[in-house]
Order: sequence, then structure tokens, then C-alpha cells
Amino acid sequence: MPFEKKMEELDQKRKKVLEMGGPQKVEKQHAKGRLTARERIDMLLDSGSFFEVGMFNHSDVEGMEDKTPADSKVGGYGKVDGRQVVILANDFTVLAATSSRIAGRKEGELKLLAARRGHPVIYLGEAGGARMPDIMGAKGLASFGGGYFESYLQVMSRVRKTPMVTAIMGECYGMPTWMACLSDFVVQVKGSAMGVSGPRVLEMALGEKVTDEELGGWQVHARITGNIDRVAEDEEECFRIIREYLSYMPSHNGEIPPEAPVPEGSGENMQNILEYLPEKRNRAYDMHVILNCIVDKNSLFPIKPLFGESVITALARVKGKAVGIIANQPMFNAGAMDTDGIDKVISFLCLCDSFNVPLLFFHDIPGFLVGKEAEQKRVAARVMNYMNALGLITVPRISVIVRKTYGMAFWNMCGSGCGADFLVAWPSAEMSFVDPAIAANVVYGGKALSEDRDSEEWQSFFDKMVDDASPYGAAGMHHIHDIIDPGETRNYIARALEIASNNIRKGIGEHKLANWPTKF
Repeated sequence: MPFEKKMEELDQKRKKVLEMGGPQKVEKQHAKGRLTARERIDMLLDSGSFFEVGMFNHSDVEGMEDKTPADSKVGGYGKVDGRQVVILANDFTVLAATSSRIAGRKEGELKLLAARRGHPVIYLGEAGGARMPDIMGAKGLASFGGGYFESYLQVMSRVRKTPMVTAIMGECYGMPTWMACLSDFVVQVKGSAMGVSGPRVLEMALGEKVTDEELGGWQVHARITGNIDRVAEDEEECFRIIREYLSYMPSHNGEIPPEAPVPEGSGENMQNILEYLPEKRNRAYDMHVILNCIVDKNSLFPIKPLFGESVITALARVKGKAVGIIANQPMFNAGAMDTDGIDKVISFLCLCDSFNVPLLFFHDIPGFLVGKEAEQKRVAARVMNYMNALGLITVPRISVIVRKTYGMAFWNMCGSGCGADFLVAWPSAEMSFVDPAIAANVVYGGKALSEDRDSEEWQSFFDKMVDDASPYGAAGMHHIHDIIDPGETRNYIARALEIASNNIRKGIGEHKLANWPTKF
């Protein structure tokens, strides 16, 4: 056989690389209940589709060549449900997948080429930060910039051109955290942790003792920071969630999201939709039930469901077409949006506008949550950031007033004058500056009235305020486009989206929010 020794050498080197950190390190990884980087790639990608790049990479530190197969990062191309993607996976069996110059060059090149070629990026994170002593000293620190004056920026910043997904699958410190904060969608597996520095470094540097879970477990990031979008019970569920998320996204910002077949039974509860809306105007209900009536069956895909819970952000489909939903949730704070909810909505606006996903707004909001704590969290600045982001949206917007919509929140929910292609109300809608009960007290409180709210006099003032809040006044002046039968909402939205998307750009937005920070 020609070049027999050369081919044997190639075969041996490949086997060595595929062994990763060796049998003992692989066994240790499995003992934690975790897959290796290569096993994760095989589980997520379509069978046989992985096309590796940089298999024979290794550390550039003398003497470390044989100890760093693939330089601790496995990367390349593959397919998810037939779609071309770029994939990067941290190999924790090799020096805890610490970041290095060569691996950084590989990751940076794949990320850059994905944007140029129009391929989504999937980053599977489990790593221990920057590798030492590689990064120490002047030469070590400066060389991590990639060797060119803009190379580090290309890796550590991003203008959204293709979707980027990160999975937090183990201890993730340093690079996986940075990638998560650049990503459009982040899934965290229970039992994993994410942070800038790990507990060991914190204890040595600051004397602070903390566990991985306390520092950056899923409860921290799902409920407090909002830095993740979904939680997975295990790695298998994590990959299922990633596949489902990508099914709503185009491969790049130059195309519209893929359509899907309409499941049987979709819309079958539309005629009963008012049964789920309480007639008592101040009674809470679960907005998810209303939304599930309107969207295609089983298509509601929540984003950040445990963060800023008084507002729902979700991807879904209406008659096969992908949409983004922003809906108030009366089950929490009566639907009043707090600063976490505002940040959550802005992030979602950026996602949908960057990838041509039309937006649906469902109002049932008494206003923004205000008070001393809210002011200290800069609620006013956040409200106006929200308004500024709304003003840059270029995808179709349909706004439906289900029940209450008061004050500034009316406009932030894409009310009149805020760019809605179609703005409609249900007959149950109330539109006013404040709740009619508050208005009755403010307007008439200084007059000689009984303080007893049960009095006929006060009730008459209240009833007048409720009547004035009826949507017919706004419809009469053409401040809203229509008042619709709630049972027709699904059909109305489908028709309105068809009209709004049939524009000169064929549903492709201008992506004015593509460089807005992904994480608040």
C-alpha cells in the first residue's frame, strides 16, 4: 500500500485524539452523569453529519502537544433536523476544557464563518476558564487577543446575523459564560453552574466560600439574573429544547422562519375562549390558557418562563407560521410589569426583530410596578429603553387588548402610535390612564362625597369611569383598528399577519436591533 507508514501514523493520531483525555478522564465524566464533548455532538446532530475542523489542534506551549488533543475544544459543522449548523463543544476531559490560544483561534474562526455563511451556532459549554500558565505574563495575556487588532473583538462581540445557542452542561466559568451572554438562547441543565469565576478561584482570591449551585446554579440564572432562557432536567432534554428552539428560527437573518404543518385540533377551543376570561374585572387568570387557544396546538414555546413572571414571552405558530408573543400575565402582580419583565421583553424584541419573527402583543396590564424599590432599579430608564427598542422594530406587529391596559404600559405594549400594523380590542377591554377605581378616587375625592365605596354616589362615579374605559371610544376616533369577537382572534391574526408580511421586503426586517446587547 502506498504511503503505508504515513497512513498508519494518521490512523494512530486520529485514535489518540478521539480518546480525548483518556479512559480515566472519560470514566470520571460519565460518573458525574455527563456525556463527553464528542458524545454530546453525536447525540445532538443528525446521525453521521458531523464534519470536524481542527481535530489535530493542540496547545502551543512546549511539552503540552500530546496532553491537549483538539486543544480541549471540539468543533466543526453538522446538521440538526437537516439544517446546516456550526457546533463547538468543550472537552472537559482535557485540562477541564480551559481556554487557550489555539482553541480560541478555532472557535473564533468557526463563529466568524458561521455569520458569513448563514449557519446557526451551537456552543456546548463545560469549562474551567482560561488556561494557566498559558495566559500569565505580558506575552501570555496579550496573545489571547488572537494576534490581530480586531481578532478578540470578533470572538467576544456580536452583531446578530445567525442564531446562536449555548448549553450550560457542567461547571461553566470564563469562556462558556461569555458565550452564553452573547447568545440568543441559553439552556441550563440542572446540576450545572455558570459564572465569571468558579468557587475555587473566589475562595483563593477573596476568601469567599460558595458552592457551584449557590454561585450560578439554574435557580440563580432562571429566576434572579435572567441569563438563561430554559432549564433542562438532563442532557437529553437539553438537546430536545435546542432542536425545538431552532425550528422557530431561520438559519440567518436574510430569510423568514420555516413554516410547519398545522397540527390537528389547532384552534378548536376558539369559540369557548371567553370561558377562560373571568367576567369579574379584577379576578386573576392564567394567560397561557388564552394563548394556547389561539396558537397552533402544542406550539407555545416559552422564553425565560421563571424570570419576570408578570409578562410572558414565547415563540409559537399561528397556522404554521412562527410568531413571537408578548403577553401580560395577571397571575403575577395582577400583570403589572416589573424591571425584570421589562428587561425580558427588550431581549425578546431583539431576538424577534433580528430574525424576522412577527410579534403579537396581548394586553392585560394595570401599568408598570412602581415604588421605592422600582425607582432604585431605574424603572423610568428601563421603560424608555423598552420604548426605544419598540421604536426600532421592523417586523410586523399585531396588538390585541384582551382586558385592562392602563397608562404608559398601554404604549409599551404596542398601543396607538407605536407602530402596530393592526391594533384591536376585545369587547372586554378597558383603556384608560389608570384603573377606573383609582380615577374615581382622584377625580372626585376632594368633593363632599361619602368615603364609603359601597355608596350609590361613589359607585355611580366608578361606573362612569368604567364606561369611559370602553374600547368603543377609541375605535370611534380610529385610534384602534377594530373591536373583534374573541372567537375570531386566531383567524384575525392569521389574516393580519398575511397582509403585514406581504410587504416590499417580503417579511424580512431591517434588523435595527441586531447589535443591541443580548443580556440587558
